[in-house]
Amino acid sequence: MKSTLLFVFFIFSFSAISQTQSSKREIREVRLSGSGYALGLQHGKLLKKEIGELVVKMKKNTADNLHKDADKAIKEFFDYAQFTDDIKKYTPELYEEVKGIADGSGQSFNDIMLFNLLDEFWVYIDAISNHHCSGIGVPSVNGSVGYIAQNMDIESYTDGYQILIRLERTDKRPEQFILTHPGAIGFNGMNEAGIGACMNTIMQLKASNKGLPVAFIVRRILNSTDKNDLLNFIQTVPHASGQNYLIGIQGEVYDFEASANKVVRFDPKNPNRTVYHTNHPIVNDDVKEWAKRFDPTSATKPINSNSYIRLAAVQNRVMASPTLNDVLIKETLRSKDDKENPVCRAPKNGGFTFASVIMTLTGTPNLQVTAGPPDESEYKRFDFK
Repeated sequence: MKSTLLFVFFIFSFSAISQTQSSKREIREVRLSGSGYALGLQHGKLLKKEIGELVVKMKKNTADNLHKDADKAIKEFFDYAQFTDDIKKYTPELYEEVKGIADGSGQSFNDIMLFNLLDEFWVYIDAISNHHCSGIGVPSVNGSVGYIAQNMDIESYTDGYQILIRLERTDKRPEQFILTHPGAIGFNGMNEAGIGACMNTIMQLKASNKGLPVAFIVRRILNSTDKNDLLNFIQTVPHASGQNYLIGIQGEVYDFEASANKVVRFDPKNPNRTVYHTNHPIVNDDVKEWAKRFDPTSATKPINSNSYIRLAAVQNRVMASPTLNDVLIKETLRSKDDKENPVCRAPKNGGFTFASVIMTLTGTPNLQVTAGPPDESEYKRFDFK
């Protein structure tokens, strides 16, 4: 009996240790330099193995979800997608960067470009369940610290591939931290001037098969240090996908809901001036036909749906606290106030919290990030040179 109990205890202990070890992910810092094709080539060569693995996983995920051959589905998407002209017009060096990644990794250009058209592919297949990002903006008031933060939720097959690119400064751009996975030019990030950008997909807003895709908009924002340039760009560039952009410019925070036809600023006019957003339109009424119930002017908005529940959770926590700091933000991003619709998502079929980021935009700008859900990993701080 004693030996049996000892054996059971050993099995239980081994299982518990294995689970604990598997939850301790580490964000990998990757330092890159150069620009355009040379930057992409460096990226592709350095992360060739990981990119190859992700291409295989991406195609399996695509085939499983669409119930069709992945290569055929990708070809059909690129027959629809007409983004090249706008990418070359507004961000030509990023188009060359994608080419460099493809060549450096030995993968096809379309497979690598697909990594960089994540939202646009979701729009194409109407994959409304894959994204559950939650964002928070805390402006600097009377000398307080300014932050923007986000749980970045994407497909579960990307787990284990979280990287933070430290992009070195050049004469034409500031030093940057870019959250992404191998093969992708960026999901969100910030630069040394205290400018950061976080994104939330708004699938209900009208999209287009033309315009500038989200990843390229993100990198264009991070390349700039000029407030007026940034605000003009985000409000005038043609947008390919419905998206919410939470932009921190040192002590100021701006939030814009962008669709293919209009860009509308969201400002909840809170006494503490905070901003928060999830995955439905709050002020932009340029919605798709199937999403009329999500129109901000609708009297029958689906307030019991996932995005509304998460927004309420974030709002309640941010508005209830007298102290707005990174401790509160971490507690909010780790929260699971509604078990079925948590702000922090564990890995499972479909999607999960790929990473959680907190960008400190005033004082000494820095970024804190987790690999995976923030309730499973500690935030790691990265400082600029």
